Amino acid sequence: MPITTVFIDRDGVINRDSPDYIKTVDEFHFLPDSPEAFALLKARGLSAMVITNQSIIGRGWVTPETLSAIFKKMTKGIEKAGGSVDDIFFCPHTPDDGCPCRKPKPGLIMEACRTHDINPTTSVMIGDSAKDVLCGKAAGCAATVLVRSGNAEKALADLAAAGQHPDHVADTLFDAVRWVIDTLIS
Repeated sequence: MPITTVFIDRDGVINRDSPDYIKTVDEFHFLPDSPEAFALLKARGLSAMVITNQSIIGRGWVTPETLSAIFKKMTKGIEKAGGSVDDIFFCPHTPDDGCPCRKPKPGLIMEACRTHDINPTTSVMIGDSAKDVLCGKAAGCAATVLVRSGNAEKALADLAAAGQHPDHVADTLFDAVRWVIDTLIS
């Protein structure tokens, strides 16, 4: 089956991550070429969906309205570069809540697949953490890509300890999307 959908983590992949979390619109800064990566996906007719843990809601550090404003800044920047975000799925829960939608569990991808009638085997998960790779694998994605723009070194060590590995490691989201197009599409 051909690849139709690319699931993309947010912090450390699309935008600069912060150990203090992204709590305001002003703290959201795109990583180089990440909006253009979405334009590449759109040009190839691929759906792009953001899949992200956002425990800042469950921790009470930001309101849902603030998170929505951050997402709006992200989508507008991507649209300005010629790309689009087909949907955003986020988990508002803390790690202690044990919910099935918090990565590394596959709940967010499965929700996206139900909502948009996607076969997970026609999708790819791109992220910067072991949680992203494990989520993609648990959901049955065709491939997982780890990007070095975030927490890749820790992720690779965590994955190796778990006997897992991504299908590809790329420097940036743009490079990851090029690999998906060149290797899984072309």
